[in-house]
Amino acid sequence: MAGLRITVIGGGAVGLASAFRILERWPDARLTLLEKEAQVAAHQTGNNSGVMHCGLAYRPGSFKARLAVRGIRQLIAFCQEHGIRHDVCGKLVVASREEQLPRLRDLLERGTANGLRGLEILPPERIREFEPHAAGVAALRVPEEGIADYPAICETLARRIAELGGRVVLRARVERLERRGGEWIAGTTQGEFVSDCVVACAGLQADRVARMAGGSTDVRIVPFRGDYYRLRKEREHLVRNLIYPVADPRFPFLGVHFTRMIAGGVEAGPNAVLSLAREGYSRTAFDLRDAWDALTFPGLWRFVARHAGMCWAELRRAFSKELFCRSLQTLVPEVQPEDLEPAGAGIRAQAMTPDGRLVEDFAFLELPRAVHVLNAPSPAATACLAIGEEVAERLSRVL
Repeated sequence: MAGLRITVIGGGAVGLASAFRILERWPDARLTLLEKEAQVAAHQTGNNSGVMHCGLAYRPGSFKARLAVRGIRQLIAFCQEHGIRHDVCGKLVVASREEQLPRLRDLLERGTANGLRGLEILPPERIREFEPHAAGVAALRVPEEGIADYPAICETLARRIAELGGRVVLRARVERLERRGGEWIAGTTQGEFVSDCVVACAGLQADRVARMAGGSTDVRIVPFRGDYYRLRKEREHLVRNLIYPVADPRFPFLGVHFTRMIAGGVEAGPNAVLSLAREGYSRTAFDLRDAWDALTFPGLWRFVARHAGMCWAELRRAFSKELFCRSLQTLVPEVQPEDLEPAGAGIRAQAMTPDGRLVEDFAFLELPRAVHVLNAPSPAATACLAIGEEVAERLSRVL
């Protein structure tokens, strides 16, 4: 593989970790990573909650389950090696009603099947040992969950890529990707890049980059925006670490929850509403192409018809602090609307099929001398180093 020319598209956690793993596997490769923004981790990775997800809720045997469990352990080791801020603080998944107890037990069984250690269901009095202000009929303690500084992880990965002989090119938006004469040509805002093979980890643009390369895929990336609030400083004592609800198993979203941030402070959220801009982080963000792609996609309307009640509830909550707070009060009853200050927002790149079903697992597309990561929402940032290993293995098969 000496001198193999490799282009990696996308400078989020998955793209950077894939480039890093490829260079570990083929140290003589000539690798170039293309990132369209002026910095790495500008979108999903840099706007996430900072949580390291350990693989609790995912279907045993799925990519998400296997790669999250392996990935969080790799990520913790990476943070330790490079002195990156992180904290394996644990989380509580709180059942606020009796009817949620079967789902809580199912989470215990899934997490155990996935290889997680130290899981236990706590009665109400033991909940308060870990979160004095939380309330519920029971809670699942997940000691391996944690928080980390993802922008610092990505900056370190970019530095390691350079140290291993690769290069990261910023402001290089891919506008054309074609195979010609056995080579891949990526036309970008920084000129043309010619390579023997391509790895695309384009996140919010994953479907477009795959189609640009001639890939046959009927899935569409539908962007869901998640808004956050922050607890006022004098109310941060209400939350020690991570407090989550028992999620609805019909959706990949975890419900609004509390997260202690690695840089300080406590965030609450996110909700999940359709965004009319794939890279728009405000309620009024609008991009004509993105809106057209979403609103003319039959799968979106089938999804809305199937889950009309949930969609309406999420939309109402997005525009009402009181409703948002009411959801949070099921976890921490003392929190009040006046305790919440607007914080940031993130966008989830969620692949959806034409029949309106969300692609639940990580998804990959293999082309001649090319690997595309088609669906990698949460927990992809946590699992990035393990996903990178998977991508490198898949790349070895298509060469």
